[in-house]
Amino acid sequence: MIISLIGYMGCGKSHVSKILSEKINFRLIDLDKEISRRNKLTIPEIFEKKGEIYFRKLEREALEEILATEENVVLSLGGGTPVYYNNMEIINHNSRSIFLRASVATLSERLSKQKEKRPLIANIPDEDLPEFIAKHLFERNTFYSKAQFSVITDSRTPEEIVDEITEKLYL
Repeated sequence: MIISLIGYMGCGKSHVSKILSEKINFRLIDLDKEISRRNKLTIPEIFEKKGEIYFRKLEREALEEILATEENVVLSLGGGTPVYYNNMEIINHNSRSIFLRASVATLSERLSKQKEKRPLIANIPDEDLPEFIAKHLFERNTFYSKAQFSVITDSRTPEEIVDEITEKLYL
């Protein structure tokens, strides 16, 4: 089984996937880290040197390969992954998808502390961040809501979130 965690940047995919993979003894693959490893560039460097379209092609190739060849994996996806091509369709077809939902307030608070690592928001002033996130989330929720399961992450510990995921998946 492959368990794919999806959601907006800052919702907790990386942290939750690490705890989940340890709890159920599955291998962890972070799609962004895998793309960085394969290309020997950070995600911000790929965006800067080659552009977002190029990055999305690399992302699609890595996603297809992982979904076709791996088993017993927790796959942590980038926030934009479900939005491009028919990625959400292949994610649902080849894995159990879980949308980690977080409010705009929670996301704004978390992301304001991580801007230098996030190319999409690096140049957005803190006071404009909630509006940017709200608009972006509105566009992406159409795709995120296609996930097979949804877990609210606001005001919850990663362990509580992992417990809910394992209950939903009967693990």
